[in-house]
Amino acid sequence: MEYRIETWPKTLVVGKRQEMSVSQNKTKELWQSCLPDILHTKHRTSEDILSLQVYPEDYFTRFDPDKIFTKWACVSVSEIEDLPNDYDVLEIPDGLYAVFKHVGPASAAGKTFGYIYGQWLPQSRYTLDYRPHFEVLGKKYKNNEIDSEEDIWIPIKLKK
Repeated sequence: MEYRIETWPKTLVVGKRQEMSVSQNKTKELWQSCLPDILHTKHRTSEDILSLQVYPEDYFTRFDPDKIFTKWACVSVSEIEDLPNDYDVLEIPDGLYAVFKHVGPASAAGKTFGYIYGQWLPQSRYTLDYRPHFEVLGKKYKNNEIDSEEDIWIPIKLKK
C-alpha cells in the first residue's frame, strides 16, 4: 500500500465530539447529529471534512475494543466566531503524519487500518506520536460506495 509522509500544519477545527469505543461505535449517530449543518460552518478553510479521533496516550499499548476514545466530526476554520452552541473546538498541533489512501467503502476501512497498525508501522522507522488521528473526507469521499476515497492521517515520529 502506498503512503506518503507529510507535515500537517497547526489547525483549528470545530464540530461535534462523542466518546465511544470500537465495541460501542457511535460514529453514525455522531455524523447524523451534525450533517448537513457542519457543511455550513462559517470561516471554513477547506471544503474537506474530518473524521478525527483523540485516543488516550496508552490506547495502542494493548488493544481493547472497550477502551474509550473521543471521535470528532469536524471542519477546519480560520476563526471561531458565530459557532452553534453545541460545537466544540480543538487545535490539531503541527506534526509529522503518515498518510494512506483508502479506496472503497468506509465499512471496509478496517482492513486498511489493520495493515497500517499491524504491518506498516511495526516495520517502519516510525512510532506513533500522541496527537489526533484523522481521516480527510474530500470530494472523492462517497461513504460506502466502492469508488469512495479518503486519506488516513496517522501521527508519527522517528523511532529512537
